Amino acid sequence: MLHKKKEHPKEKTRLHKRNKHRGRYDFKQLIESCPDLAQFVKLNVYGDESIDFANPQAVKMLNKALLKYYYDIDKWDIPQNYLCPPIPGRADYIHHISDILGSCNYGKIPTGPKIKCLDVGIGANCVYPIIGVKEYGWSFVGAEIDPGAVASANKIIDSNPVLKGNVEVRMQHQPNDIFFGIIQKNERFDLTVCNPPFHASLAEAQAGTLRKLSNLNKEQIEDPVLNFGGQSTELWCKGGEERFIEDMIRQSKLFSSNCFWFSTAVAKQSHLKNIYLALEKAEAVEVRTIPMGQGNKSSRIVAWTFFTPEDKKQWINTRWNETV
Repeated sequence: MLHKKKEHPKEKTRLHKRNKHRGRYDFKQLIESCPDLAQFVKLNVYGDESIDFANPQAVKMLNKALLKYYYDIDKWDIPQNYLCPPIPGRADYIHHISDILGSCNYGKIPTGPKIKCLDVGIGANCVYPIIGVKEYGWSFVGAEIDPGAVASANKIIDSNPVLKGNVEVRMQHQPNDIFFGIIQKNERFDLTVCNPPFHASLAEAQAGTLRKLSNLNKEQIEDPVLNFGGQSTELWCKGGEERFIEDMIRQSKLFSSNCFWFSTAVAKQSHLKNIYLALEKAEAVEVRTIPMGQGNKSSRIVAWTFFTPEDKKQWINTRWNETV
């Protein structure tokens, strides 16, 4: 039975103005680009073409099609049970963070491989580097504590010429270290990005998944199938998101001259208070909070730097001159 037709806005106006995913998914184009998607596309109860977002296979195939159509990634796959991130939200982060770099450079966003970005927790999916390389030509180092994710990300890089030579994955052998063991002594990064583990325990992660699936299905679900996947290290850590970000801030101070802007996604607004306190304690010179939103979900990026205006000027003159 069809329900009354839903009126959809033509554009997802909460997404960044440069985000390629502001329009509704064009399944005809996506299926042309990735024929395997066709089997998952059905008319929903409103008579619109869609996929079942509670089905991990369907979500993965949609990602495959989006990455191929919009980002020229011909070969992309992730092992079973690894995180399959929503591409529009990840693209939003990259566009917003590029604006921060541009704001330090008279509004001109620096592009090209000289702009070096560290992805803390690159995951098996390699999505932040894919978007950053395609949209701005940046180069990336991805840090990761899970050997399975390292192998998967390397496979994606090796299988796509657009990424080869522009993205390097480094194994973090000490799970409590975020920058130590990854950033080399005299290495410089223009920015860091991170999607921290959200939950504080496996049980909490599973409960969150059940809530999300029940909302998607409009009925009570008792089996926590992860529609976007996710290994333990991707979904939870001791102390959850708040503790992870506070640790990252504390450790970032020790690398204050190695990186121009540090940043992280913050899913929960209630965590901001303690994050700001940690930044104050670390003596960050400037802090920015950028709101993001997709559908009914609100989130944000918190970015910080230890550079004074004079330091920034010097950094730009020595590192970006030839890139802008």
